[in-house]
Amino acid sequence: MHEGKPSRTALGVATHRAAHQLLDDPKVLDDPLALAILGPEQAAAIQADPRGTETSIVSPFLRAFSVARSRLAEDELGRAVAQGVGQYVVLGAGLDTFAYRNQYPPDALRIFEVDYPATQAWKQGLLAQANITPPEGLTFVPLDFHDQTLAQGLTQAGHDATQPTFFAWLGVTPYLTPEAIMSTLGYIAACPPGSGVVFDYVVSPELLDFKGRMILEAIVSRVKESGEPWQAFFDPAAFAGELAALGFGRVSDLGQAEINARYFADRSDGLGVGVMCRLISTWV
Repeated sequence: MHEGKPSRTALGVATHRAAHQLLDDPKVLDDPLALAILGPEQAAAIQADPRGTETSIVSPFLRAFSVARSRLAEDELGRAVAQGVGQYVVLGAGLDTFAYRNQYPPDALRIFEVDYPATQAWKQGLLAQANITPPEGLTFVPLDFHDQTLAQGLTQAGHDATQPTFFAWLGVTPYLTPEAIMSTLGYIAACPPGSGVVFDYVVSPELLDFKGRMILEAIVSRVKESGEPWQAFFDPAAFAGELAALGFGRVSDLGQAEINARYFADRSDGLGVGVMCRLISTWV
């Protein structure tokens, strides 16, 4: 992150979600607010030329992964709520819109959006421009990890650490150190039974084939130039053991084949995810 500035990648991810609403049929993630939250100028530009968002050959794969991970998080949240979980924490919320189209009543689900203060202030400005009113039951948690921990920030925001919580942590782990990732996962693993998290991660380059490594290197170079470099890569087999050691029980680690079978089967447009990134759903 650049101190005092919102995340560029948050805008990129939101642009992928918005373009999905216009380019892809059927939709994996039906998000009627995806365009509006970008602001009138950006939304108008995408509506005028949705293909203009495809800036490289990997853009369709990134768009597919962006919507698949949000869809998985919302699907798993539904299961958590059905099991009595009443708190939802969106870590690194960016321009995520779930809270503003949430179908659950405030007394059934409290939502906490955690993000870097500058990114959160930017989002609030965009919400105001779009006349999207933050709903009852949503709490913004501006958090700079240089100043306080996740536990401190959530406690100050009114999160009840004695009750189970479901977490979504999307598009964040590649930008953190492995130590920071494991620290946050350790916090989630220590939450009450019934808690869970959906998050994504990047596969270690040496585990990819030649084409996969070349694509990954191109993306790594691109995000580094933006000032928000990727820092963490994992071996899925070893990662599963680390999650178990933290205290997680059920672990579902979805790769290209599993994600495409679940969300992109039988499409005529060929949309689907690539091999570089995986999705984990795991529970305490």
